[in-house]
Amino acid sequence: MNFLVFGREDINHIPDSEHSMGRIGIDLNHLNDNSLVDMVQCLDGQRRNPGGLVIAINVNGFLQENPDDAKAFHCKIVCLIHLSKFDIAIKTIEKNSKLSESLNFEKAYCLYRLNKIKEAWALLKDEKDASFKIKELTAQVLYRLEKYEKCFEAYKELVKNSEDDFEEERETNLAAVIASLSEKTGKEVKNPPQLREHTYELCYNKACILVGEKMFGDALEKLKKAENLCRQALEEDEVPEEEIEDEVGIIVTQMSYCLQQQGKSEQALKQYNCILKQRPTDMSVAAVASNNIVTLNKDQNVFDSKKKIKIATGDGLESKMTNMQRKAIALNHCLLLYHTNQSDLCRKQLDKLAKSFPESSSDVILLQAAIYSREKQVPKAIELLKGFAASNPAESLHVSFVLVQLLLTQGHVNEACDILKSLDVSHKPGIVSALVTLYLNLEDKDSASKVLQDAINWYKENQPKSSNLGVLLQEGSKFYLRNNQMQKAAELLEDLRQSNPRDPRTLAQLISAYSQFNPSKAREISRDLPPVGDMSEAIDVNFLETASWSMGAKYVKKGGKTEVSPSAQSNDTVIKKRHKKKKKGKLPKNYDPNVDPDPERWLPRRERSTYKKRKDRRGAGGGIGKGTQGAVGGAGEIDVSKINASPRPGSVTTSPAGGAMTSPQGPRQQRPQPAQKKKKKGGRR
Repeated sequence: MNFLVFGREDINHIPDSEHSMGRIGIDLNHLNDNSLVDMVQCLDGQRRNPGGLVIAINVNGFLQENPDDAKAFHCKIVCLIHLSKFDIAIKTIEKNSKLSESLNFEKAYCLYRLNKIKEAWALLKDEKDASFKIKELTAQVLYRLEKYEKCFEAYKELVKNSEDDFEEERETNLAAVIASLSEKTGKEVKNPPQLREHTYELCYNKACILVGEKMFGDALEKLKKAENLCRQALEEDEVPEEEIEDEVGIIVTQMSYCLQQQGKSEQALKQYNCILKQRPTDMSVAAVASNNIVTLNKDQNVFDSKKKIKIATGDGLESKMTNMQRKAIALNHCLLLYHTNQSDLCRKQLDKLAKSFPESSSDVILLQAAIYSREKQVPKAIELLKGFAASNPAESLHVSFVLVQLLLTQGHVNEACDILKSLDVSHKPGIVSALVTLYLNLEDKDSASKVLQDAINWYKENQPKSSNLGVLLQEGSKFYLRNNQMQKAAELLEDLRQSNPRDPRTLAQLISAYSQFNPSKAREISRDLPPVGDMSEAIDVNFLETASWSMGAKYVKKGGKTEVSPSAQSNDTVIKKRHKKKKKGKLPKNYDPNVDPDPERWLPRRERSTYKKRKDRRGAGGGIGKGTQGAVGGAGEIDVSKINASPRPGSVTTSPAGGAMTSPQGPRQQRPQPAQKKKKKGGRR
């Protein structure tokens, strides 16, 4: 079981539109107090400047004198928003319910900035006669909730009806919504508005749209253009080089993803690592690059993958990444734990994955079954998959295929066939082929025939013009012909004949089938065959006689020269007998062509006339080393007869006339000598 299907996610960047905050203000009409008017005008001029703190202090002083003034209270909330005191602003609004009845927009905006998106949506969804700023904030909330269809319609209306200085930002956000929608559906968005590409944000989001449509080559060109535009725009603003590289990192990450999808893994891996070395300030960029490196490593380089997955699963990424991205990273974490044999920790992470993303339950079940299978607990894996398939029929297709595979490994062929037949796609040619093969293996031809017939009937009723029907009819007729069921084969071949009446192969098979049970019908159909003369025009008889192609080149007919027809010459298909090339013998290094070779070079060395026998020097030392200790051998050196020595008892002496005196024997010579060993017959000579 191979569960190594790593997920991967790219970045669909949306510049978080904060321009709506710039329009949070107070209606100057109906203000009577001059001091309050001055503060509101000062607030409108300073916007985000630190002077807002001074204004807030003045507003507090004014509210102490006029605690029920709704405009002053509104001014205080706006000051807190400009000071990014969103928590305090919400608490202040909740404490003064009477004065905050008309401040739903401000409260929803504070919740949005605190990443409490669902609470913000609860305030905005029931707004009637919503103002333009509420509609704009609603569109942004819908994007964060990943309700891209509604968000797309909202932004189309906003772009159409707006006339201010923020048209470019809205157009950028609309492009980001289209990119996310195409990534989610995998299809082109219908009736999208025409978007410009004069800024790097718009060009980048246009590239993301192409990525969602799987057009990676075109997307790569757009990303290169976006990178150039980004560098030019930031250099004109005299932005430091480090900040430029940090901003460009988002674009380069998306470029690396396109390269990865094009199969250029090494180039993509190199760019991902370069991005991580720069330590991007945007944590989502680092997380996506790290996750994609893990997908490239797969089950190799596990140590590096462990470090990268820690970056991808760091804290603070929930609000910066989509659900699809976070789910892919969590699934990759589980896969990495599985491939590093950390089964217990993998099970814990799978439980977390199932709770956080209920829609990924099928992936969780497959991984749990894989763990059981690796632990050689296949029956538990089978029971787990059966339970899931029964309770989740809509998501059970690929789970059922894994279940069938496990059952086949355990030898439960009939049960595997029952599961395949119960699937909604059991009429597909691939599943029909598998079922027929399995039933034939069980020698159950009736069940195989029934599977074929049921699939053919389904296509006749539901998709009569499908090409799959023709495939099933052809394979079914072959099956019946092989099993001598000629009448059923003839029925299927008749259906094929209706779609292509002049097909000679179909006609030949049909004649072969009818000849077994209806010869007259076979003769009638044989009239529709093309004339023999038309079929033999393209046949070259001389070529067939010359080249016995059916038996291979070894059996080519040997004969005299024959005239080859022009058709055979043009095809150049005459089979020629191979001739083995004779290899030249290797000559010795000191070979001299002017000197005759030695005539005795093939004789053994000992038989050559130049051979000299080595002298056998064994025993050349005379009596050295023999006799008693200190005795010296060699009669030529010492005359024993001249030595006056008294004979020892038991020694034998001879007279000078009798010859030379024998030397006395020492203890070693007095020992009985061992008998000589006889040579074995047939031994090595």
